[in-house]
Amino acid sequence: NRILVQSGIYDRFAGALVEAVKKLAVGPGIEAGTNIGPLINSEAIAKVETLVGDAVKRGAKVLTGGAPDAAGPLFYRPSVLGDVTPDMSIVREEIFGPVAALVRFDTEAEAIKLANDTPFGLAAYLFSQNLSRAWRVAEKLDAGMVGVNEGIFSNEVVPFGGVKESGLGREGAAEGLDEYLEVKYICLGAIDA
Repeated sequence: NRILVQSGIYDRFAGALVEAVKKLAVGPGIEAGTNIGPLINSEAIAKVETLVGDAVKRGAKVLTGGAPDAAGPLFYRPSVLGDVTPDMSIVREEIFGPVAALVRFDTEAEAIKLANDTPFGLAAYLFSQNLSRAWRVAEKLDAGMVGVNEGIFSNEVVPFGGVKESGLGREGAAEGLDEYLEVKYICLGAIDA
């Protein structure tokens, strides 16, 4: 939902993201070359429009997209919003639409605070070439799964699940079996053979 970008690279990152997003093709998933399909229903479109509208009204800038797409009533243009601030609803709610909300930060501590300031915690992602920083930040993020320099890390052998309002327990991997098992503790003492 939100992408936290360090101030020193913010403008360069925003420009590169906008160029990549402009190349995405919107349409039915059965059409070759389609990258972005429809939202699930009209309520989902209304939610995206409301969150984007609120952000723009509060000072966010539409860098690309920001409107429904001509592909049909359930399609929304892939969008990038700049100058998004933590007080905006788009940062506080899950949007479930093709909108990247860019939030600027200065320090590592500020980024961790912003990232954790949500009732959700399914997955978080961080990108850094500094292994010490990557490990330190990953440990401090309140998320059930953290991708470091990786945007797609889920598969059948990974314990999939979140924290906070994003779930309890795990699916997949050996940890996913824990939900179906009962633990029995037996303590034996003073046994004569």
